[in-house]
Amino acid sequence: MMHERGKSDGPIVPANSPNKGGGNRLDRCHPTPRPAEEGEGRGPVKGNPQEHNTPRTQDRTGVQQALARVRQAAQRDKELRFTTLLHHVYNPAMLREAYFGLKRDAAPGIDGQTWRSYGRDLEANLQDLSARLKRGAYRAKPARRAYIPKPDGRQRPLGVVVLEDKIVQRATVGVLNAVYEADFLGFSYGFRPGRGQHNALDALYTGLLTRKVNWVLDADIRGFFDAIDREWLVKFVEHRIADRRVVRLILKWLNAGVLEDGVRTHSATGTVQGGSISPLLANVYLHYVFDLWVQWWRTQQARGDVIVVRYADDFIVGFQHRGEAEAFLAALRQRFAKFGLELHPDKTRLMEFGPFAAANRRKRGQGKPETFDFLGFTHICATKRSNGYFTVLRQTMRKRLTAKLAEVKAELRRRMHDPVPEVGRWLRSVVEGHFRYYGVPMNRPALATFRFEVVRLWHRALCRRSQRGRVRWDRMLRLVACHLPRARIYHPYPLRRLGVIT
Repeated sequence: MMHERGKSDGPIVPANSPNKGGGNRLDRCHPTPRPAEEGEGRGPVKGNPQEHNTPRTQDRTGVQQALARVRQAAQRDKELRFTTLLHHVYNPAMLREAYFGLKRDAAPGIDGQTWRSYGRDLEANLQDLSARLKRGAYRAKPARRAYIPKPDGRQRPLGVVVLEDKIVQRATVGVLNAVYEADFLGFSYGFRPGRGQHNALDALYTGLLTRKVNWVLDADIRGFFDAIDREWLVKFVEHRIADRRVVRLILKWLNAGVLEDGVRTHSATGTVQGGSISPLLANVYLHYVFDLWVQWWRTQQARGDVIVVRYADDFIVGFQHRGEAEAFLAALRQRFAKFGLELHPDKTRLMEFGPFAAANRRKRGQGKPETFDFLGFTHICATKRSNGYFTVLRQTMRKRLTAKLAEVKAELRRRMHDPVPEVGRWLRSVVEGHFRYYGVPMNRPALATFRFEVVRLWHRALCRRSQRGRVRWDRMLRLVACHLPRARIYHPYPLRRLGVIT
């Protein structure tokens, strides 16, 4: 496999030669380890525990032990290509764990199969699914097209995958995560075990305050999931995965197509959003296209500080020098073009942001520093009241706040004649969930605004329940005190939390 190398592009991890030996099942015990088993770190060659220490019929503990060995082998040898992984996927214990990890009330796919109906005869269904995967008879079904509203009013297309495809995809992700978690870089946070949106927000806040950042690139990839080049994606997967059966599984899901209004459509590019496998494939694609290249660029090309935080296809890059920021943006456009990606021209901005931004713009007769949005928060240049030092103010994005209140209003209308205590319990869960995500330091005013608007919407809905008249505010305040929590900050300052974690 050939890869371009050059000073402007940086390296793509070179393809590695496959291990010698056939694709042997690693759950069998052999007196002498075969070459393929040595490659995956099973057997005594690289110091891993013997395979016979794991029960032949693996329960959940056995599954975790098997994946731990894969993880250890991936960490020990960064150039290792795994030749036998499918037997981990079709293991009934792995499929069972994947089934119980799915959402119970998720919408069914084109076959109408729900989580509960599949579970009525779970063991027989899982054994049949395992057998089909083992002998290669498993077939992926097309996803059902659905749309969800975006904060800007547009519709985001999703693919609702059938239940069995969800199970197999989730099991495959569990196996592949054991390999790729050893490769993914520290500034990648999206859809990874043990990492979440607030980890990314903490890292960005800390980088902006502790590094010399004066310029911020707020970038957006145009239609990322629809623009992924499948040829490149398969090549990237094969850097680590030499088991052709696993690669064929991925290709089955990519080529399954989408069913909309009774018409099945296929696309030569992209992955369908909605399946468990899509976020992992997106991370693999951007790991090779973006992450490794950025890591190379900031160590080989940049002279000043550079910070990077990526969550799925959303990323923020901070720079010390404007010239380096402009050079990076030009090089990034060229880099993305080689792999079928494009930065959105209207949503990609390079802005002055940092401790000196306000003073510099004031000298030039310009207004306040620009703001940028990331993971639901608007980031604003601000100063601390106590000492006047620079800080980053994070407020709930106005679009997100408005969209959530619109959802609450529509649901209150639907629940208008439900018992008041039942509606109150539902509203409590909504408000508390909002506070748990957006409850970051210095964002209390936005939390209080959300609670006030929810109270106003609930009062209006109660007043419309009958024609007898309005609900008195003394009664309304009692209902509010009984059911709705007060605005609360759930998250500590990022520097304090990161200090504890690291």
